[in-house]
Formats: sequence, structure tokens, C-alpha cells
Amino acid sequence: MRIGYFRREALARQMAQQLLRPGILDQGLRSGLFLSGSRRTGKTTFLQQDLMPALEAHDAVVVYVDLWSDTQADPGALVHAAIRSALQDLQTPASGVLARLARIKGLDVEALGLKFGFELADLGTRDGPTLAQALMEVVDKAQTHVVLIVDKVQQVLATEQGAQLMLALKAARDAINPRPHTPGYFLFIGTGSHRAQVSSLTLQGKQAFAGATSLGYPTLGDDYVEYLLGAVGAEGAKVPSLSVAVAAFKALDHRPEEMLRALRMVQQYDEAQVDAFFPVIALTLKTAAADVELRKIEDLGLLAMAVFGRVAAEEEGVRGLFSAESIAAYGALVGHEVSTDQVQRVADDLRNANLIMRKSHGMYCVTDPFVRGAWLSHKAAGAALRPAG
Repeated sequence: MRIGYFRREALARQMAQQLLRPGILDQGLRSGLFLSGSRRTGKTTFLQQDLMPALEAHDAVVVYVDLWSDTQADPGALVHAAIRSALQDLQTPASGVLARLARIKGLDVEALGLKFGFELADLGTRDGPTLAQALMEVVDKAQTHVVLIVDKVQQVLATEQGAQLMLALKAARDAINPRPHTPGYFLFIGTGSHRAQVSSLTLQGKQAFAGATSLGYPTLGDDYVEYLLGAVGAEGAKVPSLSVAVAAFKALDHRPEEMLRALRMVQQYDEAQVDAFFPVIALTLKTAAADVELRKIEDLGLLAMAVFGRVAAEEEGVRGLFSAESIAAYGALVGHEVSTDQVQRVADDLRNANLIMRKSHGMYCVTDPFVRGAWLSHKAAGAALRPAG
């Protein structure tokens, strides 16, 4: 089955309007917008295919960076690299961004593109311009808004460098946006898969963007399911009724890839059986997806399972991962004594696999709430099967 992309243009236009042309009730979005939602529900696709074009249609310069593109890199380095790339484009005479700004805003572009008062290679270095200085110059030279979208923004919680990055972005916001005659605004959008972690970036007073807006990502809804059934049915394939399909899509946590897999699998049944078997297929796929994630932990060994279990026990995160009490507990679970160095290596393995992350100094949490939920469900099922006494 080859299904065309389901565009969410109306939602994207509405969000772009609220961000760049806000009414009275939307003014707070200029302090920052943080969106959270489960993995594989289409967040990144929506950002790239719908929201970014809608923002650009409103004349914004949009910079996108995914902090999971290199989980070992300093988040600040990734953001600086993305901004340098965008500014390089603005310095290029044949830039599509410049052509768009010239068309929309009548921008008088120099023959060699925009000129900045600093070297792009210096951005992000100790002696180079700050993010506030660089972004303010972009706003003033391009006479428009700059929107920075940071995907998997919760990654900034893992390191001190991430915290410093957020402070630098707040400084840029505070330097640009309050100016009475600013020709544009600096807008920050952060998205992530961990609701609690993403929300913490706006709720905790110590965070740079405390007080910014935090919302749940608007997942694909019934209209997507109806579109999908129509597209699949038009190819002559068997499809469940809309009500059954909607319920199954919700059971699959609004994940379009899993929904397509379920539709492929139901083709083996007779037309009269589709509605009966489709919910079973959806439940099976959800269980299988959980098993894949759990296998990553199991493949790291018993000690990794013990450490992960300790972290997964608390939704907000745990401290004392390497305390004497914790070390003893791990040893009891694996059946032999373990050292602090062994636990540290296992914790590093779990972090490198993006299964856990350091939320703050000494505090660790599970990176993806779906994995945490699958782990807890698996453990609960195992406990229920063990004989009493």
C-alpha cells in the first residue's frame, strides 16, 4: 500500500497565525511554545511537512534541528550548526529563502545576499557573537521573524551544556522581542516525546523558559483514519468500518505506521471477518512494539535490567543510582556483587542506547514514557504469573 501524505494544512496555518500574528490571547506564545507527544505519532513529519511551510508562508526564517541526530553531541553545537547553515543560505545570492522574502516582503537584497557583521565560523566560539547578537542581526537584516524549532528538546536536560543553551536562547528572546519597533520576533518551539520532561522546561522556576506555553501535540484524529480507509479502499483492499478503525488507531496510540501495518495484516481475512480481527491485530502490534523496546534492555544484560528497573520505578526520575544501597540492590537482583564502575558502565550503555537520560545532576529518568509503560506492564504481568507464597 502506498498512501500519500495526509496534510494538516489547516492546523499548520492556525498555529503559524497564532505564533506570528498572535491575537491578545496568543501573545504568550512569544515566550516560547513547547509541544509534547508520544514517539512515532507524526510530530517530526508535521513539523517539517506542514508547520515549517506555513511559517515560511508568513515570511519567517525557520531553523530546524533534531537533538537526537547525535545524542552524544553537545545540544548547543547542534543548534549553532543549524543556525550557521541557515545564515549561510541567507548569504547566498541564489537562496530560495531570500527570493521568498523579496517576493513576500519586498526585501531589497544585495547582489551577494545578506551581509552580517560577523564571520559564520565564529558563531558558537568563545570569541564569536552570542546567539542573541547573531539572531538579532538576522531579524534586523532580513526584516522578519526567526523561528527556531528544536526537536527532542528534552535532550537539553541531560547536560549542563543543554541548560546553558536554553539560557542563551532566552537571552536572544529577551533581547529581540521587547524592542518597540522590532521588524520581527524570535520565536522558539521545542518538541519532545516525554510530556513530563518537556513540561518541566516551562514549569520549574530554575528553567530558562519558565512560564512559556506547554501543550500536548495534536495527534492525528478521526479525519486521518477516514482518509486512510478511503485511500486503502480505493485500491481494492479490505478495510474495517470507521468506528472499528478509529478505536484501533487509538489503541495504537495514534501511530500511523502501526495503523498501516494493521491494515496490511487484515487482508488475509475474509471481508466479513475484518471488523472482528482488526482490534486483535492492533493489540498484537502494540504488544510487539513494546517487546522490541524491551529487548534492547534485555540485550544489555541482567545488570542493565536491574538499573533500568530502578530508573523506571519513578516517573519523574530517581537519584542515588550509584549509592551503596542501590549497588547492593543490583547485586541481589543479578545474584552476585557488582561494583560502582560496572554500574556506571551499564548506565552509560543505557544512555548511549537512548533508554535513560540524566534529567539533572544525579537524577536519571526513562527517555521514552512508552518504553517505561511497557516495562512496568511486563513486570506486572510477570508478577501476576508467579505463584503466591
